[in-house]
Amino acid sequence: MTLADRVVAEAASWIGTPYVHQASVKGAGTDCLGLLRGIWRAVLGPEPMSVPSYTADWDEAAAHEVLATAAEQWLRRKPLQDPAPGDVLLFRMRDDFVAKHLGIQSRIGADAAFVHAYSGHAVVESPFSRPWARRVVARFAFPEGAG
Repeated sequence: MTLADRVVAEAASWIGTPYVHQASVKGAGTDCLGLLRGIWRAVLGPEPMSVPSYTADWDEAAAHEVLATAAEQWLRRKPLQDPAPGDVLLFRMRDDFVAKHLGIQSRIGADAAFVHAYSGHAVVESPFSRPWARRVVARFAFPEGAG
């Protein structure tokens, strides 16, 4: 099983986990970053850094790209036009906001989908529809050989 296959399988195993801000416990609660952290632990081992406390607005007022900066440090950037299952998707929900949502590409092609957690929902697999696709600002892969 490839690393990407393990990432997708692990993401799917989190489906149904309730949304809980700043949590990262499969079956008990997670947010979108917690989902990514849990997948990292399952497929790569210990997290590469401790995550400081964060607010739901992700520092919008100060315009600090916290998630984008961390993703650049710990993940491998990919071209937006090179989708693959297992990719980490970084979303900017509005043009004038910081990027503050993450998901895992679970399928590509005509039935493209991604797994994510967001406020008011559990971890779900959603169609990678045009409204979601247009909000993706970066695509990353988990680093091979990490952990």
